[in-house]
Amino acid sequence: MSVMAYMPYGADGIIIRVESDIRRGIPGIDITGLAEGAVREARDRVRAAFRNSGFTFPLDRILINLAPAGMKKDGAALDLPIALSVMAAAGIAPISGNLLVMGELELSGKIRPVRGVLAAIAAGLAEGITEFIVPAENAGEAAILAGKGARFTAAENLQGAVHALFIREESGALPVSIDTPSAISANTASVAKPINQVDTSVMANNADDFAIGDFADVRGQTVYKRALEIAAAGGHNVLVFGPPGAGKTMLARRLPSIMAPLTPDEAIEVTRLYSLAGPFSNNGDNRLRQFIDRLITHPPFRAPHHSASAEGILGGGRIPRPGEISLAHFGVLFLDEAPEFRVNVLQALREPLEDRVISIVRAEGPVRLPAEFQLLMTANVCPCGRLGIRETENACFCSPEEINRYWRKFGGALLDRVEIRIAVLPPKIEEMSRQNNGDEKSTRLNSAEIARRVRAAVEIQRQRFKGTSIRRNALLPAGKTDSMCPMSEKAEGAFHKAIAKLGLSGRAYHGILRVARTIADLEGRDTIETEHILEAVYHRRLGEDPWEILSM
Repeated sequence: MSVMAYMPYGADGIIIRVESDIRRGIPGIDITGLAEGAVREARDRVRAAFRNSGFTFPLDRILINLAPAGMKKDGAALDLPIALSVMAAAGIAPISGNLLVMGELELSGKIRPVRGVLAAIAAGLAEGITEFIVPAENAGEAAILAGKGARFTAAENLQGAVHALFIREESGALPVSIDTPSAISANTASVAKPINQVDTSVMANNADDFAIGDFADVRGQTVYKRALEIAAAGGHNVLVFGPPGAGKTMLARRLPSIMAPLTPDEAIEVTRLYSLAGPFSNNGDNRLRQFIDRLITHPPFRAPHHSASAEGILGGGRIPRPGEISLAHFGVLFLDEAPEFRVNVLQALREPLEDRVISIVRAEGPVRLPAEFQLLMTANVCPCGRLGIRETENACFCSPEEINRYWRKFGGALLDRVEIRIAVLPPKIEEMSRQNNGDEKSTRLNSAEIARRVRAAVEIQRQRFKGTSIRRNALLPAGKTDSMCPMSEKAEGAFHKAIAKLGLSGRAYHGILRVARTIADLEGRDTIETEHILEAVYHRRLGEDPWEILSM
C-alpha cells in the first residue's frame, strides 16, 4: 500500500510515493530509496509511536520503498507517511486514492510541525492531489490554499490521523479542519483587497508587523528620503554612503514602512519560500512566528549580518534551501556596512540581480531558486569612516591606498547594477537642535504620506505591465525602454547631454531611463520630462569614486 509524501528540495520540492510491503520473516524494517539519517531513524520512532498510540505494530518483515529511488531522502517529515503506509499494508487503516501526508512523529504519537507544508500543498495540487493530512501546528499554512481546491485535515497525533482516514473511507472525503488561526482569514482578506482599498495608515505605522519606526523620526536627509521613495516605487537598487552617524541605517530600516503590499499571488509565493526555509529567527522581524501561520502580505525585508557565508546569502546546502536573496523575493535585501561582507558574497550578487533567479548546481542536477529582490546597501566611505567630516580634529586618517582598496570591494560590475547612489553627511546642527515638539514633527513627511504616493505609482506599473512577467520599472528590459519610457523633446536632449558628459555605460543609460520612468509615475505623468531626467541623473552620478563625498 502507498501514500504520497513531500520532501523540500529547492523551490518546488519533490513528491514522494511511500510504499510498504509486509511479508513473513524475522521482524524488522528495511527502508529503500536512498534514505538518509533522519529517514533511517524513522523506523524506531514509528514503532514507538504505534505502541504508545494504542496500535499493534506488525511482527513481520516490513519493506518500505521511497520512490523515486534515485533521489536522496532526508528529513523527519516522512515519519507520518511511513506510519500510515505500514498501517495500510497491515490492514489497520484504510488508504485509497491520492492522499498527501506530512508530519514528524514523537515517541508518544504526537505529530510535530514540519517545514514546507504550503509548498507541499501547492506541489500536490499541481499533480492532481487534493486531499492532505498535515500537523495541527501547520494548519495556518494549509489554510492559505484551502480556497484553491485543497482539502486538509490538521492532525495532532497519530490517532487523529487514523480517525480522519476512517471518516474518509465512510464519507468519501477527509474531514475539514475548521479550527485554523483567525489571522489566516484576516490576512487573506486584507491581501485580496484592491490596492486602493488597503488601510494605508495601519500598513505604514504598525511597527510590530511591517517596519521599525517612521520616516518622520529622521531629521534632515531630504535627498535620501526622496531616493528611498523612488526606490520603493520602482524596485530600484540603492547604495548609500557617508560617514557614521549620518542616519544611513536608521532611514534604510524604515523602507518597509513605505512599500506597497504584495498582490495575492505574490503573497502566496513569498509565504511558500518561507515555508520551505523552515523555522528560524527572522532577524528580529516579528511578522513570522517559528512556523508560518498566516499569509505574508508585505514585502520581506532581510538584513543578514556581514559575517554571513555565500551559502547563507545565495542558498544551498546538502539539500538545497532558499538563502537570503530568495527570502527577500519581491522584497529588499539590506546589506548594512556592505564592504564588510566577503568579496565573493558581494560579487555573487551580480547574476541574481540580472537574472532574478539563482541556479545552484548539485550532483543530482541544477536547482533554480527565485531571487527577484531589490538590493539596498549602506557603506562608510573609508575604513575609518571619517572621510567627508570637515572638522580637523575628526578628520580621516586613511591613506589613499586604503580607501581605494576598501571601495574596490564593491567592484565596478556590481556598482553598475545599482541605479540610485546617495552620498549623505551628518545632519546640520540647526536640524538636530530643534525642539522635538508636535508642531515641528508634523511638518516632516511621515511614512503614511510617502506610502500613498508609492502605492499609486506601483498600481500604475501593475496596469502598465499587466499580462507580462515584469513587476516594476527596475525590471524593464532594455529592448522595451524606448516604447515604455517616452520622453519629451527637451528631456531627450538633456538626457543625451548628461550621458555624454558623465561617460556612462549602456547599462547606466537604461538604468537612468527606468528611474526617470518611476519619477514620472510618482507624479502620474505618462511622458518623461526634463526634470525627471535630471533627477534620475542626479541620483546616478555619484558612487564611482569615494572622494566624491568631499564635494558634498
